[in-house]
Amino acid sequence: MTPLMVIRNFEEPNKEKRTWKHEWVPIEDISKELQLAVICSEDQNFLKHHGFDVAAIEKAYKSNKQGKRLKGASSISQQTAKNVFLWPQRSWFRKALETYFTFLIELVWSKERIMEVYLNSIEMGPGVYGAQAASAYWFQKPAARLTKREAAAIAAILPSPLRYKAHPATTYIEGRKTWIVQQMHYFGPLKYPTRDENNK
Repeated sequence: MTPLMVIRNFEEPNKEKRTWKHEWVPIEDISKELQLAVICSEDQNFLKHHGFDVAAIEKAYKSNKQGKRLKGASSISQQTAKNVFLWPQRSWFRKALETYFTFLIELVWSKERIMEVYLNSIEMGPGVYGAQAASAYWFQKPAARLTKREAAAIAAILPSPLRYKAHPATTYIEGRKTWIVQQMHYFGPLKYPTRDENNK
């Protein structure tokens, strides 16, 4: 159970509907397609950085400074720290704690472990948390059996999982799915760095 699950539970106006779908599964039981899809969608430098994608942060800062639509630059490690240990509302205090926990999990956990925790804790639909619950909710199958396009569909809704549907997908989500699948092709096979490589 994460703080976000509790908060969403109390946000539900109908007390009888206060429930969530969540089942923790090991990384081996989560499709490599989904692991790769979220990397290509959310944080393409996840395997290379040490918790913070400096280039993405600089790009988002410049874009926001120019008055364009606000963009975030949170890495998968930062999102994991926020989802597991903290609350969703934005503040400088919460951001400071997020930075601390991001450094901590990057120091203690491997990239594969961070991905495992991330894919078991993030919100992937209304009352749906984690890859196993999301796979069952959107595609009526376990997370281990997701196809490339199904994985891309789930990854496509992650910026706003309460606003968008992975299935049936809108034209906008179909477009994002196609882009994510293309990025997966360019990225190539997913290979996590070893502990020694991760600490370089």
